[in-house]
Amino acid sequence: MRPPGHGEPGALHAPDFLDYRAPAWLPGGNLQTIWAAKVARRHDGPPPSWRRERWPTPDGDFVDVDHLLTGTDGMATATGVTDTRRPARHLVLFHGLEGSSASAYSVAFASVAGARGWALSVPHFRGCSGALNLAPRAYHSGDFQEVGWMLKRLRAAHGAPLLAAGVSLGGNALLRWAEETGERAAATVHAVAAICSPIDLAAAGAAIDRGFNRHVYARMFLSTMKPKALAKLRQHPGLFDASRLAAARTLFEFDDVFTAPLHGFAGTRDYWARASALPHLHAIRVPALVLHARNDPFVPAASVPPPGHQGQVTLWRWRHGGHVGFPHGAFPGRVTRMPEAVCDWLAARAPALANAPAAAVE
Repeated sequence: MRPPGHGEPGALHAPDFLDYRAPAWLPGGNLQTIWAAKVARRHDGPPPSWRRERWPTPDGDFVDVDHLLTGTDGMATATGVTDTRRPARHLVLFHGLEGSSASAYSVAFASVAGARGWALSVPHFRGCSGALNLAPRAYHSGDFQEVGWMLKRLRAAHGAPLLAAGVSLGGNALLRWAEETGERAAATVHAVAAICSPIDLAAAGAAIDRGFNRHVYARMFLSTMKPKALAKLRQHPGLFDASRLAAARTLFEFDDVFTAPLHGFAGTRDYWARASALPHLHAIRVPALVLHARNDPFVPAASVPPPGHQGQVTLWRWRHGGHVGFPHGAFPGRVTRMPEAVCDWLAARAPALANAPAAAVE
């Protein structure tokens, strides 16, 4: 189900026209965040199937990339029709902190992309695919070099510029890549989108590390991040101070002992300052969408620009949605409205391939 009036002439040029309202039965940013991640329907029809590739990295490590299996892979679609033509577009989705292709938003994007006849690839940041990576590093919010390497390889395989979206951490990293790459980004992507991304990492970090957020969201993230870090320490003895890591109760403390030093930052403050996309939005030279919800629990509305346009950047700030939530419809709700709107925006900035199925050409 798309926002009212979707598809009307000029709709894609008016950000407010695509605003989102949560269902009356699900008020508040925290409920919209948690419900969407844990309860709401993520897909229409059967769940997505993935084909996994393992890529060796230039530093002797590996990353795992999941590709959506659709009719364009010679497999039967939900309608029973097998289609072997080239997909209309290729979308690359970068997941958020501790996310994967199994995250609710990844499955929702897969549902939307598959229905349009698009190819979809979800590269996993190191350590997020279910397998411990090998090098003495993990991933971080400003990992633009890793993002660039992944996009370059997918671009070469696809043979045409891509569409790219990033959720939360992945969106900030994607924007940092577009900022660092400048004019050269257009050779790799037609457009990019960042959804609920902490483009001011200091503001988002402070928000998630206090009050309810600290007891719920920070604790949830640390419950997987700390065991992974300790496994990394067993791989590479002496990599960091295990006692400091064990004592960490906030993302600031975790980043200070693990994320920052492992990736070349002097500490958390240095990491959050240098990795934030907000100060460099003006450097983006490809169409970019930055979408936030006003009631996002840990991306404060005051830390992101107001709706409108800044150069190549289109800024949407929807009234509701929580953090990557945006549930819609009757109980128990679905989470496909946001991916539909984002994909519509991206598609309007990229030509469909000539031999794509007619239904996928917009």
